[in-house]
Amino acid sequence: MPSMSTSPLPYAGIRVVEFTHMVMGPTCGMVLADLGADVIKIEPITGDNTRALLGSGAGFFPMFNRNKRSIAIDLHRPEGLALALELIDTADIVSENFKPSTMTKLGLDYASLSARNERLIYVSHKGFLPGPYDHRTALDEVVQMMGGLAYMTGRPGDPLRAGTSVNDIMGGVFGALGAMAALAQRAQTGRGQEVQSALYENNVFLVAQHMMQYAVTGKPAAPMPSRISAWAVYDVFSVKDGEQIFLAVVTDTQWALFCDAFGLAELKADPRLATNNLRVAARDWMMPALRTEMARYGAAELSAVFERHGLPFAPITRPHDLLDDPHLKATGGLAPITLPDGRTTQTPLLPLTLGGRRPGVRLNPPGLGEHSAALLRELGYGDAAIAELQRQQIVR
Repeated sequence: MPSMSTSPLPYAGIRVVEFTHMVMGPTCGMVLADLGADVIKIEPITGDNTRALLGSGAGFFPMFNRNKRSIAIDLHRPEGLALALELIDTADIVSENFKPSTMTKLGLDYASLSARNERLIYVSHKGFLPGPYDHRTALDEVVQMMGGLAYMTGRPGDPLRAGTSVNDIMGGVFGALGAMAALAQRAQTGRGQEVQSALYENNVFLVAQHMMQYAVTGKPAAPMPSRISAWAVYDVFSVKDGEQIFLAVVTDTQWALFCDAFGLAELKADPRLATNNLRVAARDWMMPALRTEMARYGAAELSAVFERHGLPFAPITRPHDLLDDPHLKATGGLAPITLPDGRTTQTPLLPLTLGGRRPGVRLNPPGLGEHSAALLRELGYGDAAIAELQRQQIVR
């Protein structure tokens, strides 16, 4: 287990007020919250629609809204909007991922809020940064298609989205990174600023290596399933009992170890396979031979041999299997969490350590309006005033 530290988290004392839903905006707030910020999630009276998603969206709310406090406010009533502004007046950062017109109509856009507080940092998560595309409605899948990622992931003629919300998640992480940079600059200048993060530009960053491949070689990058790999052995193998495993041999030293481990003396001695580049050129006849050899073993046997010799390998794992992953459990990569419906489970933590520890879960994903009364008391409201706001359904 990672060692524990008594040091405060780096953003303890920083307050974030967020108007977010789905994945991108909530990810930004989760990162800042995990790192110690007091993140206040302002939800509609009926709740963040993400709470009720089914299927592939069922994990959105519990994953990206831990360590936050929830207050539900009717922003379309003057009294509710005034309450939101009172909370914003206590904040260092405002984060949002709604259409620009939504925040402007409410007077919650950067221009309006910075006029109230020049130290405010405003993080805006959009589909596109300002430009010819910024009027379009973007989704993760939309930008994967138009940004080259789906082309690179699928087979030729069969574009395929990545198997997770890569742009939403990374876009939120870059929003948090921008907020951190703005906090550092504010410490020098005393002024806040607007930070913008966008799905499309994030996707372009993800495929930048392929763009630069073309710039360097003059040849378009091929989709990953049909690419000419830089490595001779870098493939998924079908093995005994219908199992699959990913095996890699990426250096000449590893090739020698691999051949010795599996008794492939003839292949090791073959001058046509003496270097990695020669083996890449020989893949058409070499790989069928290797696939036949590897098919004699089970996945567990191959894993044991590859691990013993320091060779790269990976089982083909389903996401839910990771809840029982021994490495994650031993290193504190999973933390217990209680869902809004009362069930308990494990959740993955940020993939980093600070002083030897993983920033953990201080607050479970909140119930709708779970912290409304407490937050109003912090603003100076008494119990009678809070009860009246709730009776009028201005606050829930």
